[in-house]
Amino acid sequence: MKTDSLFYRLFSDHPELVFELMGEEVPAAVSYTFGSQEVKQTSFRLDGILTPSVQEPNSPIVFVEVMGYRDNNLYFSFFAEIFLYLKDFTPANDWQAVLIFSRQGLDPGLSVHFQDFDNSSRFRRIYLDQLPADAVDRSLELDVLQLIGVQEAIAPDRARQLIQRAQQEATDVAEQQRIVELITTILVYKFPNLSREEIRQMLGLDELKQTRFYQEVKQEGREEGVEEGREEGREEGVEETVARLAPMLLNLGATVEQIAAQLQVDVETVQRFIQSDGNN
Repeated sequence: MKTDSLFYRLFSDHPELVFELMGEEVPAAVSYTFGSQEVKQTSFRLDGILTPSVQEPNSPIVFVEVMGYRDNNLYFSFFAEIFLYLKDFTPANDWQAVLIFSRQGLDPGLSVHFQDFDNSSRFRRIYLDQLPADAVDRSLELDVLQLIGVQEAIAPDRARQLIQRAQQEATDVAEQQRIVELITTILVYKFPNLSREEIRQMLGLDELKQTRFYQEVKQEGREEGVEEGREEGREEGVEETVARLAPMLLNLGATVEQIAAQLQVDVETVQRFIQSDGNN
């Protein structure tokens, strides 16, 4: 199951999740960005690096690797990439590293060459399937992340609980939609034999049409798209709103015709932006 992009999407939006996984807190004054970096001499690429701002030389760089499959050479390549990065860039910051496994069985085991890192504060291994299910004060985003490691038998129930929690906790409509979309995508990976429509039915997303969340998205489409386009006389205002809201409404189970009616545009316009979003 290739889930790297799901992890990295969350880490890019919420870099503090890495520290939450490690049981640490990000100091309020520290600003981290999440990205990747190629090590030039070898063409190695570190897919995940949390980099503190230049004003924080005492805050560590954090190297992050996500594993959704077993790789017996994992530790050799992982530490080689880290030390080559340190050689190439000679950062002033200290460093930490974390390996995140979707389940513990994917860990090939720390070889004798790296035993000094075992149980150290510099290096952590995290198994999503071993995280407690009822941890207190755990963020919504981290619970969504853990869904990747949940057994298939209980994943649908856990996903529905997370959707309900997103409706309760995420006050921003766009953020609610991002969480719902991420949960849906995780289940698409976990159940490759099911279509996205079947996943939506499994999660009861059609029922969301009657919720305040769905109604707010529709109302936002009317107000921001129709009013902005008509009052300011700018066709771009309508199209920008359709581009943003049409995929959201489609993911919630609305048909193309229903979306067009709610946003007061023609069906062809909706289809164009949905197709464009699917190709990105």
